Amino acid sequence: MKYIPLFFTVVFIYSCASSMREVNEDSGFDGPCTDCGKRGNIELEISDEIFYREWNKNAFARLDSEAVVGVFPSLVIEAKRPKVCKFCHSFSEDALDFDLAQVENNLFETALPKMKRELIIPGERALEEDSTYLDSLSKAITQMKFADEKPLGDFTPWLEREGIEQPINRFVPPTLKNLLNDIASRYEVRYLSMPIKLKVEIDKDLGKSGGFYWEILWTFWDARYGELVFLTYNKYTAKTKSKIAPEKEWAAPFKERLKIMVNTDVAKLEAH
Repeated sequence: MKYIPLFFTVVFIYSCASSMREVNEDSGFDGPCTDCGKRGNIELEISDEIFYREWNKNAFARLDSEAVVGVFPSLVIEAKRPKVCKFCHSFSEDALDFDLAQVENNLFETALPKMKRELIIPGERALEEDSTYLDSLSKAITQMKFADEKPLGDFTPWLEREGIEQPINRFVPPTLKNLLNDIASRYEVRYLSMPIKLKVEIDKDLGKSGGFYWEILWTFWDARYGELVFLTYNKYTAKTKSKIAPEKEWAAPFKERLKIMVNTDVAKLEAH
C-alpha cells in the first residue's frame, strides 16, 4: 500500500499531457506516446461488478449547496501494471488521481454548481508548509476504525454489502469526528470530498486490447458536524470491446456510479 504525498498532486494538476508522459518515461514507464487520444474512443465492457452506497438522510437533508468543499486527492493509490505493456506509458498513481479528479469536478459542477471547491493541497487551500501535516493526515484517516471496526482503508466491509443501497446514520468514532472538525476549522471548509483508497491494475490480456481492474472507496463528509454524508464503494473489471487500448479515462465507468449518488434527489432518498 502506497500513501501518496499530497504535494505531488500540485505538480501534476498543472502539468500538460506531454509533461505527464515525460515524467512517466523518466520513472521507468514506456516511452512517450505519440498518438494518445487520436485513435478513437475507448470502448469498455464492465463485468464482475460490486456496487454499494449509503447516505445519512439527516446530513443530506441539510446539505448546503453554496458551502465550501475541501477537495482531497486520493489518500491511498495502488497502481499496478505489467512490466511489458505497450499502452501503459500514461499509467501512474498521479495519472489515476488526476483522471478521477476530473470526473469528480465535472459531476459536482453539474449537480451543485454553487458549491465552491477548494483543493486541500499545499499551495492551494493549504499552506506550503502543511505538506508534512497532510501526509500524516492521510495515513491517520485511512487507519481510523469505521464500519465493522475495520480501518477506513480496508475494503472488506463494503465487499460484504454488495448490491445494497441504504440510508444509515453510521456512527463516526470521536477521534475521526474530531479530526474532521479540525480540518474544517483549519481550512475554513464545510464539507470534504475524500477518495479514501483507489486500486487499479492493468491487464493487457483483458478483452480485445487490454483492460483493467478497478476498486475504490469514495466518501463525502460534513466536516463541521463530523458526519458522513454519503459513501460509495465500487469494484469491477473493465475489458476493451475494440482495438483502442485503455491508455486513459480509467475513471470513466466509475463516473456513472458516482453520478447516481451526487445527482440523487434528497427528497426521494429511500432504501433499495
